[in-house]
Amino acid sequence: MNDYRILVVDDEEDLCEILKFNLEMEGYQVDTATSAEDALKLKLTNYDLLLLDVMMGEISGFKMASMMKKNKETADIPIIFITAKDTENDTITGFNLGADDYISKPFSLREVILRVKAVLRRTSSTPNENAEKLTYKGLVIDIPKKKVTIDDEEVALTKKEFEILLFLLQNQGRVFSREDILARVWHDEVYVLDRTIDVNITRLRKKIGEYGQCIVTRLGYGYCFECE
Repeated sequence: MNDYRILVVDDEEDLCEILKFNLEMEGYQVDTATSAEDALKLKLTNYDLLLLDVMMGEISGFKMASMMKKNKETADIPIIFITAKDTENDTITGFNLGADDYISKPFSLREVILRVKAVLRRTSSTPNENAEKLTYKGLVIDIPKKKVTIDDEEVALTKKEFEILLFLLQNQGRVFSREDILARVWHDEVYVLDRTIDVNITRLRKKIGEYGQCIVTRLGYGYCFECE
């Protein structure tokens, strides 16, 4: 048993129980709620992560997430949206609300567990010098200082290049479509073309030298940071 507590919020009671059982088998402490209304009655600050369905009753998952983000006490609790909806607009809405990940139904339980582990690993470190830096071999991202160094030499990146590299490195091995990257890096900026992402990634690859080959293109799917 580990110390992580997870709250699953989904109006499908069977799905709640399946997720609860499988996550508990991984050692997590798991509670469930079958509506946002019931979930909001709980002490949400007790949880390290919420798995939140989008399509529920009067209070949708998006609305509940928005309420949480406006409350200082719950604003930093990680959220993974689980939903049957998988359109570009829904993905962008979820990320703009501060979602840490987005899983579409139907999904494999193995995928859910891997995503849960990745989000908890990324968000649960206690603040210290190491937690504020992301390192891959000689590549170091100093998150508070917004600085990238390779073998102790600073690399001059634009704001967007920095954010793309940080996003991909935080999610090593996971493929993100151009739409995903737009949603996370450009947020709700209008008139940003897919080509803009390609140009930024091409420049980024050149600037980070040998590590540029770690930013892999998956044709037809998107980009990922792939460790050797």
